[in-house]
Amino acid sequence: MSSPRAVAAAAAPSPYDIRRAVMATYIAFSGAGFAFASWASRIPQVRDHLHLSPARLGLVLLAIAAGSLVALPLAGPVAQRYGSRHTVAAMAALMAVSLVTVALGYFGGLVPVVAGLFLLGLSNGAWDVAMNVHAAVVERHLGRSVMSRFHAGFSLGTVAGALTGAALVALHTPVTAHLLGVAVLVAVLVPWGTRRFVEDRTSTGAGEQPGEPAARSALAAWREPRTLLIGVFVLTFAFAEGAGNDWVGIATIDGHGTAAVAGTLAFAMFLAAMTLGRWFGPALLDRHGRVLVLRALAGLGIAGSLLFVFAPTGPLAFAGVVLWGLGASLGFPVGMSAGADEPRHAAGRVSVIASVGYCAFLGGPPVVGLLADHLGVLRALTSVAVLLGVAALITAVVRPARETAPLAEPVPDVAPR
Repeated sequence: MSSPRAVAAAAAPSPYDIRRAVMATYIAFSGAGFAFASWASRIPQVRDHLHLSPARLGLVLLAIAAGSLVALPLAGPVAQRYGSRHTVAAMAALMAVSLVTVALGYFGGLVPVVAGLFLLGLSNGAWDVAMNVHAAVVERHLGRSVMSRFHAGFSLGTVAGALTGAALVALHTPVTAHLLGVAVLVAVLVPWGTRRFVEDRTSTGAGEQPGEPAARSALAAWREPRTLLIGVFVLTFAFAEGAGNDWVGIATIDGHGTAAVAGTLAFAMFLAAMTLGRWFGPALLDRHGRVLVLRALAGLGIAGSLLFVFAPTGPLAFAGVVLWGLGASLGFPVGMSAGADEPRHAAGRVSVIASVGYCAFLGGPPVVGLLADHLGVLRALTSVAVLLGVAALITAVVRPARETAPLAEPVPDVAPR
């Protein structure tokens, strides 16, 4: 009878398969970013067509949050049962349906748009969890930290979607044609890419070796203190990221009294710093470990956000934006990696961590807005430093779990350059 180690070795994917899986994971992340940003780039046109006030538009956009809140807790059990490959492919198809619903439905009024946006949030939330589970599997096969590069791929996808949207708006391309085209692209390209995913160790029965205990219900992760604390850790960094995305431009204009173009430039610098941190961060993580790097980045984010708030000159405020973006860059992806340290429980834990972390993306903007009403927008952003201070205190929670080990010998660097 073959030993468990021999069975595992026989089932391990080849270096060629892992290279294909890396590219497929980039397709999943960048595709998710491109699809969501494509919709976001057409919000002004949809708003104008439906004659929505800012308050009504905010309520309409809550449909996305509602869909995500439904999907995130359920995505772990779904990914555990069916595997990340099938989950991502199915959610890409559902994303395409949601875009078609919005593209055609907005001619009929508000109800079909709200229904489409609910499906968009639902598909985006489950897609996010499943692709992070697979990214963690690939990371373990590679034997080194690459999760943040996949998240950089998501960022590049959002940039590509936004730029494409801007170009099509300039060319007066109808919303319907734009979103239908994106729907077809997503429905075809992403499922094709998932065919190159490696086998999930989190799907039912997959990767469980003889003598190993069966994987627990994904919902059991909600009772694990470490998992919940990682969720809080991710929430603090997600708040720093979301506050930067939503408020840097406004705070630069209103708080520092600059021209509108300077606010746009500050926002672009924040995104660029986030992307650079996620792309070059893995080398630091492999060399110095998660805890030291994340604690240093939390400190950098604190310093950068406070410099931005209290800077007496424009150049110092821009320097603060860059430090803030770099400091916030790795918290979310490293939290996903930490949740997936033990393969048999990865789907449930990543689902819990994503659910807790996304509360910052959903609730952060209104919290900062409420604070801004009383303190002013710049002073309200000191909340970023406060939450990153909490992250610095609990960073040890992302230390790799003791059971974790690479699934294979490290594979040569295969990430795109």
